Amino acid sequence: METVSTNTAFGGVQGVYKHASKETGTQMTFSVFVPPHAEGAKLPVVWYLSGLTCTHANVTEKGEFRRACAELGLIFVAPDTSPRGEGVPDDAEGAYDFGLGAGFYVDATEEPFAKNYRMWSYVTEELPALVAAQFPADMARQSILGHSMGGHGALTIGLTYPDRYKAVSAFAPIVAPGIVPWGEKALPLYLGNDKAAWRRHDAVALIEDGARVDALLVDQGTADNFLEGQLKPKLLEQACKAAGIDLTLRMQEGYDHSYYFISSFMEDHLRWHAKRLG
Repeated sequence: METVSTNTAFGGVQGVYKHASKETGTQMTFSVFVPPHAEGAKLPVVWYLSGLTCTHANVTEKGEFRRACAELGLIFVAPDTSPRGEGVPDDAEGAYDFGLGAGFYVDATEEPFAKNYRMWSYVTEELPALVAAQFPADMARQSILGHSMGGHGALTIGLTYPDRYKAVSAFAPIVAPGIVPWGEKALPLYLGNDKAAWRRHDAVALIEDGARVDALLVDQGTADNFLEGQLKPKLLEQACKAAGIDLTLRMQEGYDHSYYFISSFMEDHLRWHAKRLG
């Protein structure tokens, strides 16, 4: 692991790091905030998954999470959203919603993407092992949240590993990618045309198929341009109601899809996570 930068913030350390990933076959960059803590202490870990076009830098620079993490004693980890580098395949037309910056947190099975686009295994296996080895992380206390495409990732990963992630939340998540344009474009290119293979990467479908968590927190802005066409939080609400999952869905009046929205409610989410992480 190579240190790109470190800065002191709220008594802790905000670092940016990179390493050679076996899963993606590329260099991967990620950020970690470690709050002030007693020597030898092990701290709970909050994973944050970013959305389309983003890198680790978006939330690191605009998420406004460090004050709350310092107070609550939370390590905050922000991976990239896709592999990057020379030779990594991208959208043929350079569109923003597929390829670089748009890994959708899946392990691709289709060529030419299968070699590099292994973001599911990277986020759930490889990077956690690195964080456990290099930082004062208590891996028995992990939680996960994300925004938009990252909200999709957080929900699907949290629903798949409910014993690992003690809290799951999202900002404006893609809750049913199997039936919205973003997912209808990305999932067949990454996973093939068999829609049955898409269901394990679709939060609503996972719940319909029996996946369960105790509770979910979702914030969604009412002025979000993607609300009706791509996000459809009411589908998640219906699925959770049918499954008996305690969903807190907060429709935030006047907020859009940006980090102005995310940063406004980040502290709420971190306090919700801290309560469940003990």
